[in-house]
Amino acid sequence: MTTRQADFHISFDELRFLLRDIFLKNGTSSIVADILSANCAGCERDGAISHGIFRVPGYVASLVTGWVDGKTEPDVDLASPSFIRIDAHNGFAQPALAAGAEAIKAAVEGTGIAIVAIRNSHHFSALWPDVEPFAREGLFALSFVNGLANVVPHGGHSRVYGTNPIAFATPVAGGEPLVVDQATSVLANGEVRLHALANTPLPPGTGVDSAGRPSTDPHTILAGGALNTFGGYKGSSIALMVELMAGALTGGQLSFENDFGDHVGAQTPKAGQLLLVIDPARGGNAGYAGRVSHLCSRLIDAGQDRLPGQRRYANRLKAERLGIPISEGNLVQLKTLACLTGRFLLNETPDRNPLPMSPETP
Repeated sequence: MTTRQADFHISFDELRFLLRDIFLKNGTSSIVADILSANCAGCERDGAISHGIFRVPGYVASLVTGWVDGKTEPDVDLASPSFIRIDAHNGFAQPALAAGAEAIKAAVEGTGIAIVAIRNSHHFSALWPDVEPFAREGLFALSFVNGLANVVPHGGHSRVYGTNPIAFATPVAGGEPLVVDQATSVLANGEVRLHALANTPLPPGTGVDSAGRPSTDPHTILAGGALNTFGGYKGSSIALMVELMAGALTGGQLSFENDFGDHVGAQTPKAGQLLLVIDPARGGNAGYAGRVSHLCSRLIDAGQDRLPGQRRYANRLKAERLGIPISEGNLVQLKTLACLTGRFLLNETPDRNPLPMSPETP
């Protein structure tokens, strides 16, 4: 996990409203701004900094270049009682998923499962915010997303796959949901970009240069090189599955079909997302969450030091008490993007009741 400098602490709501103003200023509808700002602020709060405010300039670049439509309204189509198709119409994936919320709920209640195929969408964030809410409702959720081609297949030399993440979430009796979110590449692209900003090398085996030769230089990998899949040919097969599920099955673009054209500077990949939501009780297993809890206990007893997602929950609790750590440079950049100079946004809107920002203590 990449660390972050903290000159101040800022409340979740203060960060969310600041991000909301940025998105509104750069061409989104109010609904899209609400969803994206909560998503980015949540990632920053939970310590997923490669998908938090670090991504905001990329969102803005995609909006101002016209690569993505921040005001479009998704179309939700019921292909069957369980199969929901959503056309994001070149908008962001999170608002498209939100638009299908009622259809997903109805499908799960009626048939025990919902399959959601989102196409023509831009997903530029972590996947766990998409699946965790379902687990909090007692459901199992599994999602796949493809993206911009920046990963070579095992043994290959040219980019074909995106980082092609997979995420799943499940309820756990007596505890927080178990949530796993991981790329099928050795590292997420955002982590490579953070290494490039810090001028730190990547672990051996992370990627290749433009000629397909192994490289640990993040700048080389980002400038015409590519990432490797995790686990050799086995990880490559999983990346292929994600490409099929998220790109081909949904009717979306394949990762290597992304062409930014004249939209210089745009960063969000236009691809697809597949989501499965399952009611465990339909399997005749009313004690499912308890079984998951038993499994989690056995993992810890076997020597696993922590369960997936526990670090995010710890960061979340800390942020609720102390605020979200943020550097002065990042705060200035965000305020500039929102055209807010020399003042704190929420200090002038007391009805929002923010947690005051304070300098970092030693």
